[in-house]
Amino acid sequence: MATPAQIDRSVVEGLVRELVMKRLATRTRPGEPTLVVHASARHMHLCREDLDQLFGPGSELTVDRELYQEGNFAAKETVTLIGPRSRLISNLRILGPLRSRSQVELAFTDAITLGLDAPIRLSGNLDGTPGAFVMGPHGMVELKEGVIRAAKHVHMSPEDAAFYGVKQGDLMKLRVGGDAPVTFEGVQVRIGKDYRLDVHLDTDEANACGLHLTKDIELFK
Repeated sequence: MATPAQIDRSVVEGLVRELVMKRLATRTRPGEPTLVVHASARHMHLCREDLDQLFGPGSELTVDRELYQEGNFAAKETVTLIGPRSRLISNLRILGPLRSRSQVELAFTDAITLGLDAPIRLSGNLDGTPGAFVMGPHGMVELKEGVIRAAKHVHMSPEDAAFYGVKQGDLMKLRVGGDAPVTFEGVQVRIGKDYRLDVHLDTDEANACGLHLTKDIELFK
């Protein structure tokens, strides 16, 4: 049997992420939509070309579980991410569906582990970002760029945007109460007709405010 010192760090981190997955905020105003906040663990999005290279030509992602936003899912497939001086993160989860361009989203501590200076960017804004090597069961891909720390953001429908009085690209604040209260600024608004109201923090941010321990959450301008 493995002793505590022998337990893989990635296993422990995975258990913590499962505990910090989501929290529902209470409604504080009449008609206020229900707010969900997710701790988004490190993950990767793949394009068709890179999926073929990593897992074999014609490979398809296998759904492990559906995510909160409709049409998005965590795949069973994982890869190993290799940074400078052969520092690596194993069992990096792939999220679907496929995209036009591959990218990796990390928390600050993940980037430090890899030895990368990953900038804070919205998903898809990849120009000028660092790259890394990605290893799969069939082959390896060298990303010339595409490693980021995901910017705090909120998905919302046009109806939610009208309620909050915001437009695409606006910045909002998220207050998380409890024993370690934190107010996050610069939460970027992303509006889509099929979006469900949902704030994404990374695991560092979620752990800093004890997200999994509170339901006292408020989104405001």
